[in-house]
Amino acid sequence: MHVKDLDLPERARQMLSEMGYGELYPSQAEAIPKVLAGESVVLAAPTASGKSLVAYCACLKHALSGGKAIYVVPLRALASEKQEDLQRFEPLGIKVAYSAGDFDGPDPNLEKYDIIVATSEKADSLMRHKSRWLDDLTLMVADEVHLLHDPERGPTLEITLAKFRRCNPKAQVVALSATIGNSKEIADWLKATHIRSAWRPIPLKEGYHLEGVVKFTDNTVREIKQTCKDELESLVIDTLVEGGQCLVFVNTRRSSESLAERLGKRIKRHVSDEGLEALATLSHKLGDCQDEPTSVGDRLAACARDGAAFHNAGLASAQRKAIENGFKSGVLKCLVATPTLAAGINLPARRVIVRDIHRYDANFGNMPLPALEVKQMCGRAGRPQYDPYGEAVIMAKSERDAERIQEMYLLGDAEPVESKLMVEGALRTHVLATIATGFVSDVRGLEDFIGSTFFAHQRETWEISDNLEKALSFLETSGLVKRSDDDLRATAFGKRTSDLYIDPMTAVKLREALESGIDSPSELALLHAVCSTPDVSTLYLRSKDDWVRESVSEEEKFLVKPEAGEDDFFLAEYKTALLLSWWIDERTEGEIADRFDVGPGDIRSRVDTGEWVAYSFRELARLFGSPMLPAIDDIVLRLQKGVKKELLGLARLRGVGRVRARMLWNNGFKTAADVAACTPERLAALPGIGERLAASIIEQAKRV
Repeated sequence: MHVKDLDLPERARQMLSEMGYGELYPSQAEAIPKVLAGESVVLAAPTASGKSLVAYCACLKHALSGGKAIYVVPLRALASEKQEDLQRFEPLGIKVAYSAGDFDGPDPNLEKYDIIVATSEKADSLMRHKSRWLDDLTLMVADEVHLLHDPERGPTLEITLAKFRRCNPKAQVVALSATIGNSKEIADWLKATHIRSAWRPIPLKEGYHLEGVVKFTDNTVREIKQTCKDELESLVIDTLVEGGQCLVFVNTRRSSESLAERLGKRIKRHVSDEGLEALATLSHKLGDCQDEPTSVGDRLAACARDGAAFHNAGLASAQRKAIENGFKSGVLKCLVATPTLAAGINLPARRVIVRDIHRYDANFGNMPLPALEVKQMCGRAGRPQYDPYGEAVIMAKSERDAERIQEMYLLGDAEPVESKLMVEGALRTHVLATIATGFVSDVRGLEDFIGSTFFAHQRETWEISDNLEKALSFLETSGLVKRSDDDLRATAFGKRTSDLYIDPMTAVKLREALESGIDSPSELALLHAVCSTPDVSTLYLRSKDDWVRESVSEEEKFLVKPEAGEDDFFLAEYKTALLLSWWIDERTEGEIADRFDVGPGDIRSRVDTGEWVAYSFRELARLFGSPMLPAIDDIVLRLQKGVKKELLGLARLRGVGRVRARMLWNNGFKTAADVAACTPERLAALPGIGERLAASIIEQAKRV
């Protein structure tokens, strides 16, 4: 089957052809006609087998026939990628939006768009706020639906799908999945047609490496010329010599950085003069895309100059994007990444090397990676239109290790996906939201709804009842829900908690802080209250962090007291609060990164989450009429802008961040009134301002 044969308007078929789509792959040829006929479909197929085109065709069909689609993805980076892909169809008259961020609002502007790309958390938030346009949805695409098994993201995706099917029973669902053992079970739950395929456009050879030899599952063998003392380095150089690129997976950030540096020294010798010029340009770009210089950013730029780079959660989003583009364009020859890169981002390579198949767990020590995760990594091997084949190689340390790799990863199946909805924090969060939004009003209705989830599809009824009762008891005892006989109603506290999109336990902790009896808490006490909640991922407390313990002042009046025997948890919260304190004290990202042993991405993620929880803190302070409200309000803006209190007046001006606010202050502009009285010419002459921004800032200052 060819694209020109599809049941789409001619202009759409023509655009697809112009984009390079021609003859359909087998899985596409089976799935697309069913999708275009309106059937709900679960497509389970390997990475790089063209699943996205199935979803894009479904979106085009609905958007061009007056319908409305929502495209749900697990990660923001993936959402950005999908938005860019779908925006290529805007010449057809289709409007595409990407909705992210603020969870405390219905986002009515989305009503005018035909296709909305969103994370599952954002989609869930929109449903909580009962956005009217949700009733107009005729299609939901659930990308990477196998992530139902993920304890963090899975429950939200599951609830979003269950609510969507309840609210839009006639709508179509298209779910895309990696090859997993029970994709048919997911299709049965969604009442969808199940299509499973093992076909890939680029053949994939999988094997293990031991003592200079790669043994593949097809019984072929490849001897690797030992050009370096390190066998992994020889594998990488072997790839480059043949004209390919290499993707290496390791289990820690430190490993990704140190290995990229080591590989770069080898790779540089195999790059042409023209390639070195392109690498120098990329390195310069990586230096420029830092908001503030950090040692991690400098290290990344230096690695890239040699042809290798690292990719992990410690990088800022602009850095990750630049690295991904550099690799896609072929400028970077090798990328060393942690497993997060394998989850959905389209970044294939000629050879994938999985060096580490274990991950440290604080409770259990070194644990083997799930087969599904390793198969996701291996599936990145083979660049369509560039490589005649892809090779995935897992590094073995011994014959016994090789046997385990064969059995568990190369010849074994991926684990079946299991619902994680009954994880305590997830269940109480979604039960509260289901009640607070009026989706259900009694226990029977709640049981009926939970009975429509994937968990209920997999488990026994008694498990649902027991877990629901525990969640309801917590919500009732905490004053978030009122239960009268079988009737359920959210209190004002419960309703606001649901709207704020925070864990009910977070709300309870913040209320405890507001009721502490301390009317004028220090900023550090407020920040610790924020960091004591389950919504904030605290920093690790390391053996060399004695300075954290020593910095705890006995005079500090903490709003949330540490419980007996939980000193380490308290210190981890306190360390995270210190990071936020350094941020609002205008310490540079470099200083913070070095002191707390984190990357720019870690700083940004903690600040963003801290800002959101602080915002929720403020809203609850307003709800309860707390005298802490003004102090918390200051903290929210200071976290948003990263400034000391003296700069708040300047930082409230749009386009003025922490660097510009301090620069204005240092040049004599202490208040918005000072800015309003300035001439545009004088303001524009300051570093980093310019004429357009100067005019905007002055106009805002005059309104203030």
